[in-house]
Amino acid sequence: MAEARYINPYTDFGFKKLFGTELNKDLLISFLNALFSKSQKIVLDEITDVKYLNSEQLGRSKADRKAVYDVYCQTKSGAKFIVEMQNAFQQFFKDRSIFYASFPIRDMAKKDTVDERWNYELQPLYTIGILNFVFKDDAVVSNGDGVVMEESADEFRHDVMLTDTNNDNKIFYKKLAFIYLEMPKFKKTIEQCESFYDKWMFVLQNLSRLMERPKELQERIFKKVFEQAEIAKYTPEEHSAYEESLKNLRDFNSIESSARNEGIRLGLAQGLAQGLTQGREEGEKQKSLEIAKNLKASGLDVDFIAQNTGLTKEEISKL
Repeated sequence: MAEARYINPYTDFGFKKLFGTELNKDLLISFLNALFSKSQKIVLDEITDVKYLNSEQLGRSKADRKAVYDVYCQTKSGAKFIVEMQNAFQQFFKDRSIFYASFPIRDMAKKDTVDERWNYELQPLYTIGILNFVFKDDAVVSNGDGVVMEESADEFRHDVMLTDTNNDNKIFYKKLAFIYLEMPKFKKTIEQCESFYDKWMFVLQNLSRLMERPKELQERIFKKVFEQAEIAKYTPEEHSAYEESLKNLRDFNSIESSARNEGIRLGLAQGLAQGLTQGREEGEKQKSLEIAKNLKASGLDVDFIAQNTGLTKEEISKL
């Protein structure tokens, strides 16, 4: 098999290379503008500039858990964006994204005001989750062969906001939103991409598989994407860092795949005995433990394992 020409944006190195550096912040701005241009409910002025913020958010005490974002930035108007690339399914991923959003909300309190009479006004906060998996909480159906399968909706994008369920789901609060992209559900070919937004989704999903820039991606911003993603142009240090990041991703995917069957088997067994819902949860938990155990044996960093399995450091240390 021929070696890849362009980096995999699902690696930690690849994602931060394209979206997490001052050199390439125009790529992040273009991606965010394309993303929000397709929202029917989230009204956002065009982003013209962003400032990168500290991606490591600490708790109020040493005992508190911290949050580490892939990309954390702010516009001139004060709106903040958390952008996360998540490769592996986590049982409580939605909980985690809500928890992560709590850090910047907490920090919006104006602690430096002289009279301390902060009126609780908040700046807009948007969380974007680019997911290399699909959510597991869809309806469960049988495929007719005795195997229980997940039935997922075709829509890969989810725009989540606070709504009033007693008032036709009218938006109750406009300054907090979560956008989740289940990228395995994005199936469009480049010929089927009708908008700038579609093209960005195609690039995210297919960049590492391409050997040249498609003729449909002639916009200047995509020219830069492919230039910045070309592995042959990297310094030896960059190349080494990317290879290490790619190895981590491959190791994780291999271990996750090996653990999946065992997790499904245990989940179904538990489901027959105690109910399908509880069985699926037990299976997912067991799968996470098996993955973490193998990742730990491979010498991967505890923070990386925790981030990609949803387990606590304490749970990992006991393995």
